[in-house]
Amino acid sequence: MAQTKHQIEALLAQAGSRPRHRFGQNFMIDQNLVRAVADAGRLTSEDCAIEVGPGTGTLTEELLDRAGSVVAVEIDRDLAGLLRTRFAQRPQFTLIEGDALSGKHELNPRLVSAARADRHVKLVANLPYNIASPLVIELLIAGVELLAFTVQREVAERLRASPGSEDYGPLSVIAQLLSRVEVLRTLPPQAFWPPPKVESALVRLTRDDRLLERARPFGAFVHAIFSFRRKTLRKALTEAGMDAQAILTATGFDPQLRPEVFPPEAFLAMYRATIGSPST
Repeated sequence: MAQTKHQIEALLAQAGSRPRHRFGQNFMIDQNLVRAVADAGRLTSEDCAIEVGPGTGTLTEELLDRAGSVVAVEIDRDLAGLLRTRFAQRPQFTLIEGDALSGKHELNPRLVSAARADRHVKLVANLPYNIASPLVIELLIAGVELLAFTVQREVAERLRASPGSEDYGPLSVIAQLLSRVEVLRTLPPQAFWPPPKVESALVRLTRDDRLLERARPFGAFVHAIFSFRRKTLRKALTEAGMDAQAILTATGFDPQLRPEVFPPEAFLAMYRATIGSPST
């Protein structure tokens, strides 16, 4: 059962803690939404659920009742101690105390080990907003098969954005070539305590990887082109240090269009042209 605001306050006081903005802590207090997040993960007893930012453990309880094992990653030392005590008698619970990311584009090695130790790994979490974008991409690259998470609505819109829209960018292209993106519902600030200043969304990414081992260099390629998103494709490719004519000849794309109007598959075709790989 989801914890109420008063219960969370009591647990934080017990741990000698309080909501910490630098860790992006907003605790979910709506019981129906806690269940909705867990439901979105489509967990079975065969799954290992990864939860980043478990906080006081309200979603963790749901995950432990549904998944075969749960790996929780908590950076807040006070909350890590609280979780360690709360779930000491649950053998399927593993706590990683620390940051889920070791660098901007690098997962915590212990999290990588956990993800690779089980064939059926899913992220189900109320994510800290400050690490959400790089984390979900890195987990997809690492092989996690499904990610169900709450995130700032702006990030959710960027994940599912269509070519030519204001929200469309590198995150849209990379996420859509690694997964099937669904924005399941929006969540009001009142669903959390303290309430964030923005709306949130529940997102599900189901792995559908068309990049394979080339995901990381492809990501760098896309970021380079989008650095010049307002210029024509020819100029963007040239200023990004690429052989624009060779890419345009190989793909047949209109050089006068802007990069931001091309769909993810077009960026993949351009990338393949740079490495001499067939577009099929």
